[in-house]
Amino acid sequence: MKSKPKFETLAIESTKNEFLNAQPISTPIYLSSTYKRNNDGSYNNDFVYSRTDNPNRKILEKSIASLENGKFAFAFASGMAAVHATIQSLKANSHILLPDDIYFAIRKLVDEVFKDWNLTYDLVDMTNLQAVEKAVKSNTALIWVESPSNPQLKISDIEAISKIAKKYNILYAVDNTWATPVFQNPLELGADIVVHSTTKYFGGHSDVLGGCVVVNDEKIAEKIKAIQSLSGAVPAPFDCWLIARGIQTLPLRVHKQTENALKLAQYLETHPKIEQVLYPGLESFPQHKLAKKQQKNGFGAMLSVLIKTSKEETLIISTKLNYFTTATSLGGVESLVEHRKSVEGGDTSPTPDNLLRISVGIEHIDDLIADWQQALS
Repeated sequence: MKSKPKFETLAIESTKNEFLNAQPISTPIYLSSTYKRNNDGSYNNDFVYSRTDNPNRKILEKSIASLENGKFAFAFASGMAAVHATIQSLKANSHILLPDDIYFAIRKLVDEVFKDWNLTYDLVDMTNLQAVEKAVKSNTALIWVESPSNPQLKISDIEAISKIAKKYNILYAVDNTWATPVFQNPLELGADIVVHSTTKYFGGHSDVLGGCVVVNDEKIAEKIKAIQSLSGAVPAPFDCWLIARGIQTLPLRVHKQTENALKLAQYLETHPKIEQVLYPGLESFPQHKLAKKQQKNGFGAMLSVLIKTSKEETLIISTKLNYFTTATSLGGVESLVEHRKSVEGGDTSPTPDNLLRISVGIEHIDDLIADWQQALS
C-alpha cells in the first residue's frame, strides 16, 4: 500500500493536473516550461521545452501562417526580435536595401548591433523601381520593404520589386504590420518573408509585445526556426494567448478602424490648417491607385498629417487632443497620436518637423472629428 507522502511532497503532488481529458472552449494557457516524457523516452506532441515550442505558440504560429497564406510562421518576443532574426539569417558582409523612411529602430539595429557583422545598407525610395534596381550590388542579400511605410505611408509596388529581387537572386522581406493580412498578403505578391509586429493589430489592445516571421520556403524556415529556438527570443505562453485572442476580432477591429481613418482623413484634408494628409485611401494620395490594386478591400487605419505650422506648435496641437493619447505604438482599439520627428532622433530623421502620426481606433467617428476640430481651432 502506498504510504501518504510527507508535506513537502504532498505540496507538489496535490497540485498536478488531473483534468487531461477536459475540453475547454477557450484555449488554456500552457505555462509549463517542460513536458513529461513517455517510458520509452518519446514525447506525445513534440513538446519538450518551451523555448523550442509551446502549445500556445504553436496555435499562434499556425493562425498567422494561415492568415498570411504561408506555410511556416515563427513567433518572437517582439517585432524587433522578428526583424533581428530575419537580418541575422544573412551572411556577414552582406548588403541590404532599406526604405528611405524606414521605421527608425530598424536602421538603429543595423547601425549599432550588426555593425560588427560588416553589414552595409543603402536607403532607397522604394516607390522608385529604377532607383531600387540601380542600388543593387553584387553582395546585396536582402531587400526590405514597408508598405505602407512608417510614418509617411509610402506604397511600394510589392509585386514589381519581387521581380527585381528574383532577377538578382536576393531575399525579399515585406513588413506587413500596417496593412495586416486583412488587406494585404505579400507572399502572394512575390515576397519571400513577411514580418509583423504582432504587438500592433494582431494583439490590438496595447497590452502585449510580439513579433512574427512568415515564409513559404523550407530552407528559409529552417534558418529562422534555428535562430528562434537557439537565440531564445520567444514569446511567453500568456503573450501568445493574448495575441491569439486578439486575432479572433482582428477583421472586426481593423475594418472599423479603417472606416474611421478614411472619414477622419477626408475631414482633415479639407481643413485650412492642414498642409497635407498622407493616407492611401484618399484619391489625392500619390499612390492611391497602387494601394487600391495591392490592398484588398481597405487602406488601413494609419495616417499622418502635415500641419501648416512650426515643429513646436505641431507638438502643442498633439497635446490638445482629448481622444487621441500621445503615445508610441499603434494598432490598438484606442486612438493614438505622436510627433515622430522628436521620437526618431531629431535632425537625423527624414520625417518632416510638422508631421503627426495618427493611429485611429474604434471610437465613434463624430467624437474623433470633433476632437481634431477643437485642437486645430
